[in-house]
Amino acid sequence: MENEKRYSEMSEVELKQEIARLREKARKAEQLGIVNEFAVYDRRATMAQAYLLNPDDFKPGKLYELTTDPGHYFKIEYMNGVFAWGYRLNGDGKEEGIPISLLNK
Repeated sequence: MENEKRYSEMSEVELKQEIARLREKARKAEQLGIVNEFAVYDRRATMAQAYLLNPDDFKPGKLYELTTDPGHYFKIEYMNGVFAWGYRLNGDGKEEGIPISLLNK
C-alpha cells in the first residue's frame, strides 16, 4: 500500500491495469463468497473507471441513466471532480454523490 498513487495521478494505462487488477480480485472474492470484499473491490474499480472519463461530458441539470440500474435516472445538480452530485429520480429525495462511471452518457 505504501507509495500507492491516487487514481487522479495515474495515467490511462495505469488506470486500466488497476481496474483489471481490481476486477480480478472482485471476481475471486465473489467465487469465494466473500461478499463484502467483492463490494470493496467492485467499488474501487468503479472509482478508477471514473478517472478515465471527462467530467466536462456530464452537465448539471441533465438526466443520466444509471449503468447499475437500467431504467433509473440520476439528475445532476453539480459536479465535483469525477463525482456527480444530485438526486435519483423516484429515489428517496436525498442528495448523493456518485462516480461519473455509474452514469450512461
